[in-house]
Amino acid sequence: MNIKLVKAIFLIGAIYEVFIGFMGIVFPFMAFEMYELTPPNHVGYVQFPALVLLIFGAMFYRVSKDPVSNRILMLYGAALKTGYSGIIFYYMMTTGIPSMWVPWAWADLVFLALFILSWRYTGSLTSQSAQE
Repeated sequence: MNIKLVKAIFLIGAIYEVFIGFMGIVFPFMAFEMYELTPPNHVGYVQFPALVLLIFGAMFYRVSKDPVSNRILMLYGAALKTGYSGIIFYYMMTTGIPSMWVPWAWADLVFLALFILSWRYTGSLTSQSAQE
């Protein structure tokens, strides 16, 4: 791993979150219609999580600009990815969940692994500079 790769991972993560967040704000029921699912009874139940994704997208963009200085933010991203994929996979294995949610859980699992690797790598950079 190198710092350019870490920057790219978080830039891609930012684009991913902003895209999904934007779609949730502007077209909140589109995915429900595509999967023929009943949408929530109020648009706010979709738009608030979409706004949270926009906020995380901005955070990932900030990390992409200076991963070492913003290293601590990587853990919040890892927590987001753990939370989403963990919930989806739990329900897949127990009571079931509509397939609409599953591809994003797999993507988040990949991001989780990349975020942890990036966090470890940037930690090695900070400890190297501390020893110098």
